[in-house]
Amino acid sequence: MLSRSSFTSLVVGVFAVYVAHTCWVMYGIVYTRPCPAAGGGGGGAGCVWPYLARRPRLQLSVYTTTRSNIGAESNIDLVLNVEDFDIEAKFERTVNVSVPKKTRNNGTLYAYIFLHHAGILPWHDSKQVHIVSPLTTYMVPKPEEINLLTGESATQQIEAEKQTSALDEPVSHWRSRLTLNVMVEDFVFDGSSLPADVHRYMKMVQLGKTVHYLPILFIDQLSNRVKDLMVINRSTTELPLTVSYDKISLGKLRFWIHMQDAVYSLQQFGFSEKDADEVKGIFVDTNLYFLALTFFVAAFHLLFDFLAFKNDISFWKKKRSMIGMSTKAVLWRCFSTVVIFLFLLDEQTSLLVLIPAGIGAVIELWKVKKALKMTIKWQGLRPKIQFGTYNDSEKKTEEYDTQAMKYLSYLLYPLCIGGAGYSLLNVKYKSWYSWLINSFVNGVYAFGFLFMLPQLFVNYKMKSVAHLPWKAFTYKVQGATRD
Repeated sequence: MLSRSSFTSLVVGVFAVYVAHTCWVMYGIVYTRPCPAAGGGGGGAGCVWPYLARRPRLQLSVYTTTRSNIGAESNIDLVLNVEDFDIEAKFERTVNVSVPKKTRNNGTLYAYIFLHHAGILPWHDSKQVHIVSPLTTYMVPKPEEINLLTGESATQQIEAEKQTSALDEPVSHWRSRLTLNVMVEDFVFDGSSLPADVHRYMKMVQLGKTVHYLPILFIDQLSNRVKDLMVINRSTTELPLTVSYDKISLGKLRFWIHMQDAVYSLQQFGFSEKDADEVKGIFVDTNLYFLALTFFVAAFHLLFDFLAFKNDISFWKKKRSMIGMSTKAVLWRCFSTVVIFLFLLDEQTSLLVLIPAGIGAVIELWKVKKALKMTIKWQGLRPKIQFGTYNDSEKKTEEYDTQAMKYLSYLLYPLCIGGAGYSLLNVKYKSWYSWLINSFVNGVYAFGFLFMLPQLFVNYKMKSVAHLPWKAFTYKVQGATRD
């Protein structure tokens, strides 16, 4: 049987190996070995050269169609044409896109992006590259919020379709942003060891005795956020589309491909569009260097959270007496955790957040069972709950705890009731249940720190802090310091 120190050392050792392995994998992603023969003679045999090094005149064309495959220029609409396209110049343009009847009836619309030689139609250019991206996605619309007292809607216009359709039925949503990238580095690849992630985006041509790869065109799907989605209804004939372009380096391109594949894998495992959006936000809204720093901070935070969790469970598992411990503080932590979990559930939060919150709520319920000395006995299918007895020292602790809670209630209850009344008058909610949960969670976030006072009052009266879980507190402080 491993001792506690040995187990902690094992966890720290596994953590160090994990961090080192992650750094090595990330280095392998962002660093690509160039062709060794590129700098020597012989024309660089076995190398794949960049076509962009020839500095061709290029043109960018964006078309829309309801078909996932096109063979000619029929049944497609040109929505953006950039002549003399400069791959080094960043731009952003907003265009209006006609929405076909098929798309308005819960159908799909695709964008075809072509990068081809200037003055030549893309289907007549043998050296064109193109990529396809859906401009629509399916998602359950967010329930409408109203003022519970007046019944006033949050939106002034309510389409007839929304009144009759079920809220849990996915409908077509418009992706209002299309982010394009071209890899601009004049990088010479080794033909015998092409990176698999980039290879599927490469199109190669034979020019004389050398092989060249055409410009690598990439669509940044991580920039497609839920906040940019717009519901498509039958009366919509045009929708705005913001097309933005920026150059990208080879290292960032490979990193972005891996991140998009990871998000796609999550969706294949059953994660919804909203769940995937939480992951996208980590990468899109953060600078890459700051993201690397965030990874290391988060890794250490995870380590200290695990050690705090382990020591907290160990402390309460061996706890037999509540001397010096505030039962009211334990009950409040349990109530707070459960309320936050119900709030996240009501807001349809990502599973990445919801599952840990649910586990935390179950653990806090277990602590309440230990604090109240509850035992559950089953009489057939009916549970019978029994409470243990307190000794004199525990009764003295409970007396101090009740006294502190009495003083605290004079301040806390009016503030919570006042906040709930204000939100009822001024904020719109989906239902009365939603208002109740939001009122509770606002009280938890705003005044939760006040519930440390009963434990502090007990410590003051008993002139001792020896009964607290200090190891768990230490690891929690270490994690908070890194935040």
